[in-house]
Amino acid sequence: MTTVEEIQKLKKEKNAVILAHYYVRPEVQEIADYIGDSFYLSKVATKLQEKTIVFCGVSFMGESAKILNPEKTVLMPDMTADCPMAHMADVETIRKMRKEYDDLAVVCYINSTAALKEYSDVCVTSANAVKIVKAGQPSDSASSASGPSASCRRTA
Repeated sequence: MTTVEEIQKLKKEKNAVILAHYYVRPEVQEIADYIGDSFYLSKVATKLQEKTIVFCGVSFMGESAKILNPEKTVLMPDMTADCPMAHMADVETIRKMRKEYDDLAVVCYINSTAALKEYSDVCVTSANAVKIVKAGQPSDSASSASGPSASCRRTA
């Protein structure tokens, strides 16, 4: 049995699906069920029937999938995969700024860590950031994550 055949067999046995970001190695993309950017893959994760999500990407992507699917098992093949952008802000700075400005609305990018998202009022993508910030009402659109989806493909 080839490695690909073994993986396909395990996916069926474990009721699992593989999500892969665009930048992962081609051989990983070849066996992935869905390929796309982090926003698209997070949206896909909410519609999956499988009980286990194997997320081939960086840590914030797996965190996002788990936040959106608390009842599912989310596996990260490489726990050291990280994105510097996810750490461009920190919780302590948000706490400090909230003490200084009582009307502060914190907007974080989808590529942020789960800890940062917890302290933010809205999480945006590059597709909807300007619209949401201009609207000035993050609470109205905080969980919608609206915006055009990225192109992708479904295989197998």
